[in-house]
Order: sequence, then C-alpha cells, then structure tokens
Amino acid sequence: MTDVPALRLYNTLTREKAVFTPIDAEDVRLYVCGPTVYDFAHIGNARPVIVFDVLFRLLRHLYGEAKVTYVRNITDVDDKINARALRDFPDLPLNDAIRAVTEKTETQFLADARALGSLEPTVQPRATDNIAEMIAIIEALIARGHAYVAAGEVLFDTTSMADYGALSHRNLDEQQAGARVAVDAHKKSPGDFVLWKMSSENEPGWDSPWGRGRPGWHIECSAMSHRYLGETFDIHGGGLDLIFPHHENEIAQSRCAHGTSAMANVWMHNGFVQIEGRKMSKSDGNFVTIHALLHTEEFGGRAWPGEVLRLAMLMTQYRQPIDFSLKRLEEAQGIMRRWADAKPRVEAVLAGRPDARAWTLPAESPVLDDLNLYPVITGMNQLAADAAKGDLDAAAAFLGLLDLMGFEAIEHLSQQANDRASGHDDEETRSEVNRRIAQRLDLLKARNFAEADRIRDELLTDGIQLKDGKDAETGERVTTWEIRR
Repeated sequence: MTDVPALRLYNTLTREKAVFTPIDAEDVRLYVCGPTVYDFAHIGNARPVIVFDVLFRLLRHLYGEAKVTYVRNITDVDDKINARALRDFPDLPLNDAIRAVTEKTETQFLADARALGSLEPTVQPRATDNIAEMIAIIEALIARGHAYVAAGEVLFDTTSMADYGALSHRNLDEQQAGARVAVDAHKKSPGDFVLWKMSSENEPGWDSPWGRGRPGWHIECSAMSHRYLGETFDIHGGGLDLIFPHHENEIAQSRCAHGTSAMANVWMHNGFVQIEGRKMSKSDGNFVTIHALLHTEEFGGRAWPGEVLRLAMLMTQYRQPIDFSLKRLEEAQGIMRRWADAKPRVEAVLAGRPDARAWTLPAESPVLDDLNLYPVITGMNQLAADAAKGDLDAAAAFLGLLDLMGFEAIEHLSQQANDRASGHDDEETRSEVNRRIAQRLDLLKARNFAEADRIRDELLTDGIQLKDGKDAETGERVTTWEIRR
C-alpha cells in the first residue's frame, strides 16, 4: 500500500525510531501482554490497555479495519492465582478452581477496559486454553538443543543462544534467574529459566511428556502469539517492566523454537505510572484500581468517567513516566468537557454533508511520530473554533481525531448536559454563575484570596462546585463548574 503515510515507531530492540513497514500490509499483526487475572486491575495496568488501543485504532485507520489483527492475552495460571483459588474455592478440583477465580476477574477487567473507551482486541486467548501449543514449543526447544530436563523441570538453556539479552542489553553474566524459579543446583546456568514445572497435589496441572505440571510464565505468550500471529509478526507491546525477564525470554523461546531471526520486528513499551509522585504500593496506601476510580469516591472524593481517565493517560507521551494525580484528572476533565460541549456544534457544521465527514490523518500529523498526541490534544480547541466558522476540513479533523483517540461518545460529559440534568440550564442561571466565576478570577489575580474563597463557598452552597485548572494552550487559569450531586 504505497499511499499509507509514514508511521515512525520507537523500537526498544534497536533503541531508535524508524518508519514502520508491516510484513504484510494486508495483515498487520500486533501482540500485547495482557493482565494476570487474580485481582482487580490497577491504574498502572490501564496504561498499556489505552496506549495500544490507540495504536490499534491508528493501524486500522492507516491499513483498514479488516487488515489489522490485535491479540491481547489473558494469563490465567500463576502462583497468585493458585493461592487465590485454594482460598476461595477449596472444594473445587484445582483446574476448575483457578478457572472460577479468573473468569470473575477477567470479566471485571474487560468491563474496565470498555469503560476506558478501548476496543475489543481481535483475539483474547487464555493461557490455559493453549497448553498443547506450549508443550509443542517446549518439545521443539529440547529437540533443537535449547532446553533440558532437570529435577523434574524443563529449563531453557540461555547459553545456547548467542545473542540472548539483546532486548534488555544485558550480558549473560549480569542475568538473574527467571521470574518464577530460584537459582537451584540443577540449573546449568543461573540465568536459565523454567519452561515447565511439576505440580504438587495442591497445584493445578496438565499432563505432559515430562509429567503432570504447569507452564512457566514466559512460554505462555510465545505459544499464544505463535498460534494467532505466526512465527514472526509486526509489533509486540507491553509495559516497561516486562522488558526483562519476560519479553527477553519470549524472544529466546520463540526464535530458538522456530529457527527465526526475530519474534517481532518492533518492540514497544509504555512507561511507568506513579500516584501523586510516589510509586504505587498497597503498603503505602496509594494502590488504586481502575474499578475504584470509575465507581467509588476513593480518589479525590468522587468517581471519574472513563474518558477522563483515558485522557489523563494520553496527555503524556506513552514512553514517558506519568504522575497520576488529582490535578491531572481535573485538568483532563476540563479539556474533555470543552470537547464534549463543542462536538454537537461541530457535527452540525457537517450535517447533510456526508462527503465532508470523510477524514484521513495528514502525513505531517504528530500522531505518526511515535504516537505523539500532546500537540493534537492542545490543538483540538482551535479545530473546534475553526469548525464553528464553517471550516469543513477542521470539523472533519476534530471528529476524526476524537475517534482516533477513543473519544467517539463523549456527549454525556458536556457541561450543558449536566446543566439540563440538574435544572441549571436556564440562561439566567448560567449567566449569573459565569459572572461570579469571572469575578472570582479577578479576585484571585488581585491576590484577594479570602473574598475569592467566599464566592467559591457560596456557589458550593448553591450546589455548584468549581474546578480550577490551566488552559492547555495558554497556561492561563480557567474555572469550570458542575452540579454537585
């Protein structure tokens, strides 16, 4: 497809950006490591869901919806899952117990992902539905001299792969053991990692050539990506924390089992998420789940719309760390409301002009530079203003970019919709509220904080809550208001 604009992506494997060229433009293939479903997903888990959903949307826009395959797995066998199954379902057979645990948490994860505005991946395989594929890869690794059986386990021999460690840029001497197995005497090398391990009577297991057991973590994704995307595919994504050991070991297994030079041509990793400047930790009391943000008042004393959480993530380039804070959410909410207010007016400009609604991302768009969305976000208000003047191209671009970012259904977030629902939609009331907000802003500029606070408190008594923030383009203080429910 010669008419597709150039998309530049940063490749963790090469440590540089390059123009993305799919192996087959008629079948663009993307794999992303999904959640381990033993508990509610936290806000850090939301970032890859959102980031790679935008990439999925972008690839569909560039190559066609039917020409992109997106696989995001579900890890449903894991030591934490095993422990939860024994605790919650002690009377069920072990394999049935882990299914009971993971089906519940998977359902919640998928509901959270939908609330964040993410599309369904093309395929969402479960690890436990792909045990036969894992066994086949392990058998191939043994046959090719890359794996060995010792002390009832099957382990990958890291010394058998000349360039092991290329993704994380670690030498073998620096390697530590794989994620799920300690450094034991039966290992040939400390960096060797488990492919298959034996299961005790109190652990789930499956029959294999090496006895009843269960897979190691890394082999799961190698098997599922191979089954649905082939030996070599276009893009593999996940969080920065997965580079080593998980993705490094995926590459080793897949390349050595299939005799290929690559597992995926491009490796993409999103940055970490902090909460109010601190690493998220249950012991520190700042562990925040997606479900809690969407449905409770645990963060900032209120529940937050999924679109606001999504925008708060997209306001920072995906490879950079995020400080997820109340201030960031309030800023995102202000932006989202302005877009939601503008959308009906923009759609009215295109009413009766279906030909004008068609839109293609221009070749110079910053989105094509490694998903750089910040300039797009800051430019949306100008597009809406130009559309209001009758600019059909600006109107189509505004709506097209909303769809590309995953904000195709935001009307319910508009200030006008909130006003109508609460009885504050008459022009006189709105005018008076806006007048008092302007008066308060003048007082703040004059540093008369006591009088400004008095106006804020009076409005709150009337059921109107003010939210201060900064305009993304000018940096000036702006105040939005909502009905306190």
